Amino acid sequence: MKATEIRRKFLDFFVEKGHQIEPSASLVPVDDPSLLWINSGVATLKKYFDGRLTPENPRITNSQKSIRTNDIENVGYTPRHHTFFEMLGNFSIGDYFKEEAIKWAWEFLTSPEWMGFDPEKLSVTIHPDDEEALQIWHNEVGIPLERIVQLKENFWDIGEGPSGPNTEIFYDRGAHLADPNDPENYPGGENDRYLEVWNLVFSQFNHNPDGTYTPLPKKNIDTGMGLERMASIVQGVPTNYDTDLFMPIIEETCAKVGVQYGQDPQTDIALKVIADHIRTIVFAVSDGVLPSNEGRGYILRRLLRRAVRYGRKLGMERPFLYELTETVASIMSDFYPEPVSKREFIEKVIRNEEERFLETLSDGLAILGELVEQAKSENRDQINGPEAFKLYDTYGFPVDLTEDFAREHGLGVDRDGFEHEMETQRERARAARQDVDSMQVQGGVLADLEVETTFVGYTSFEAQTQIQAIIFEDELVDLLGAGSQALVILKETPFYAESGGQAADQGVIFTNDAKLRVEGVQKGPRGEHVHQVVVEKGIIHTGEEVTAQISQDLRNETVKNHTATHLLHKALKQVLGEHVNQAGSLVTPDRLRFDFSHIGSMTADEIHEVERLVNEQVWNNLSVDISIKGINEAKEMGAMALFGEKYGSEVRVVQVGDYSLELCGGTHVKQTGEIGLFKILSESGIGSGTRRIEAATGRRAYQYLEQQAGLLRQVAEMVKAKPEQVLDRVEQLQDSIRDMTRENESLRAKLSQAAAADLQNQLMEVGSVPVLSAQVEAKDMDSLRKMIDDLRQKIAEGIIVLGSVSGDKVNFVASVSPKYVQEGFHAGKLVKEVASICGGGGGGRPDLAQAGGKNPANVQKAISFVYEWIANQH
Repeated sequence: MKATEIRRKFLDFFVEKGHQIEPSASLVPVDDPSLLWINSGVATLKKYFDGRLTPENPRITNSQKSIRTNDIENVGYTPRHHTFFEMLGNFSIGDYFKEEAIKWAWEFLTSPEWMGFDPEKLSVTIHPDDEEALQIWHNEVGIPLERIVQLKENFWDIGEGPSGPNTEIFYDRGAHLADPNDPENYPGGENDRYLEVWNLVFSQFNHNPDGTYTPLPKKNIDTGMGLERMASIVQGVPTNYDTDLFMPIIEETCAKVGVQYGQDPQTDIALKVIADHIRTIVFAVSDGVLPSNEGRGYILRRLLRRAVRYGRKLGMERPFLYELTETVASIMSDFYPEPVSKREFIEKVIRNEEERFLETLSDGLAILGELVEQAKSENRDQINGPEAFKLYDTYGFPVDLTEDFAREHGLGVDRDGFEHEMETQRERARAARQDVDSMQVQGGVLADLEVETTFVGYTSFEAQTQIQAIIFEDELVDLLGAGSQALVILKETPFYAESGGQAADQGVIFTNDAKLRVEGVQKGPRGEHVHQVVVEKGIIHTGEEVTAQISQDLRNETVKNHTATHLLHKALKQVLGEHVNQAGSLVTPDRLRFDFSHIGSMTADEIHEVERLVNEQVWNNLSVDISIKGINEAKEMGAMALFGEKYGSEVRVVQVGDYSLELCGGTHVKQTGEIGLFKILSESGIGSGTRRIEAATGRRAYQYLEQQAGLLRQVAEMVKAKPEQVLDRVEQLQDSIRDMTRENESLRAKLSQAAAADLQNQLMEVGSVPVLSAQVEAKDMDSLRKMIDDLRQKIAEGIIVLGSVSGDKVNFVASVSPKYVQEGFHAGKLVKEVASICGGGGGGRPDLAQAGGKNPANVQKAISFVYEWIANQH
């Protein structure tokens, strides 16, 4: 029976028992900051168990994809540890309880209609005080007392809150798998004979703050069955890795690297690690997680790099993990269509990360090897924390990868020392970081000042208001004169404070006698708007009535860009995929900048399509509706909440027609037609997995297009064509250049052949070895290699070294014919020593190698050294 059938049977069984199937949720938790990943079947149902939501049906069943990485070091080394797994479960929210849960579990496992297990193969464990479970298992199900084991640890408790006893069902895999004299040879003990199949938790008590337990008014059921374990039993294989959930991945890996499964323990470990990790990687990326240096992204990066390292142990020195995506997607496609539909994107993410890590892997492994040897020579049993941190910081080695390598050589890693170095780096980063978005962490007089500001700028450009506080050089003052720079807090203000990526308003604050120029506005510790002002004339006083007036022209440009940012976000999701999420933004009067999660640069066609979609919404003149909603209502509407933003119980929802829906506190146009025009100015990468678009709207977009048209006119004049004929004219010029280039290459080849013929005359014997070592004219390494290829055709046996100078760089190529390779001459070793004379290095194969240097003055000395080196080899 395949794993897909086990999953289907489980869900079908509980649907027959009146349960509703809860679809498998994303691995990324929603509204649960306590979890980094969804790590169990019940994790997505907390909203029902804690009473926040009432399910349509109190009986629920699911098959939930899950990730756990707390014991990553065991993955591949044990039969059943995984980072990604599926948990089958049935749940009761205040409905049925122990009797139904136990009897249904037994029916599913033993009925020929379902799993058909031999009842004699099953044993159970219960809590010693759970008389009810004992009575049901023994008297009603009929399990003999000798197969009911009472264990004190059979109690589910996480501190204050719901808790209760649990019962676990074990499958007997055979007496041959355990020593009969082993004290752990019982269901629930540490042994290979009895395998846990199903855990049923009876949530019936409340754990009170004083440590006592009282019965819950509504009792719940929470069960979990690992699909991978169940598949290993049903399919009669020794480990989870031998099931049809893993074997196609292992077989595909074997085919790629040229090894066999089951022949060598170390090879098998590597294959299992790769098979486990690629499942996790594929599903994590499918759910929108990208490799990074923090949070989920860092765990993803750790797993991916660990798998790459095990691939290297199998001899893979090129990216290959991404090629396993299709196999993983195919295995899981009947229940999880996302990896199939997102396969190309997933492959792109994985390949990009593989290529980045492979660039530093060899150097890092070499240094790690040196650290191991050093530790052993100093009789240490571990690699120091600072050493492990340097590998992480310089070569991107996650600490668990270093631990794996060290363990293979009988050493540990000073994890505490590593974490200390990590925290020191974080402290340095925190100290250096400037929070330019707000003044929320500012101390001084602002920290003790208790005043409030009412923001009226959503509907008004001007306000009659009162000065509540003046802060000059971090002191509260009562008045301020002309020429002074200070901070001013108003009772009401139309000035938008810099936040959410939107720049602050600019404008003036004035009375009949005084005028203040507002250059910036930020939020103080209590959310008050703090205006950064310069007094242009007159004197102002605390408590004085003033007029606050923003620059309407600048605000009008800003709102165009802000609404355009929302349209851009939606268009990017449509064109690139739902994995796109905002990673930062800047909205100013003259432009907008939008950072988003995506691997690889956008194509010209993708940029054009995004631009077209945004402009379609602009020209459709959609209404922009803004409303205040409860946070849960807003999310139920489908409003996009930005990752990392903090929201209160009530939020501001900005809806642009039927196109875009986001939570946002910024200012916007009333109709999209006000934007006029949208134009992308640039698209670039700003870090691993993060792209940046800069764009303009309205007048600024028109100015950009006019500038581009002007450049086109200039180019047309230069190539003597009309603007509409420039493309044809450029193609003609390119054809001419190609013809001349071909002619050039032909002449260069003839010159190279002539030079090679001349060089043959310089061939001389060192001992009995024909040797040619010369400096030649060659523009680059490719030209030098072509020249040596020509010489190898003419000089059948011998050693050739050519050197050339290009600017301040020196290139060398060395060739050793087969006869002299057999005699022990090595082109890589020769060229490495030759290049060292010019301050460089290199290497390669015994028969052909190349190197570079940076001291052209020593080229002749290096060329002459060749004869000396060969003479010394005899």
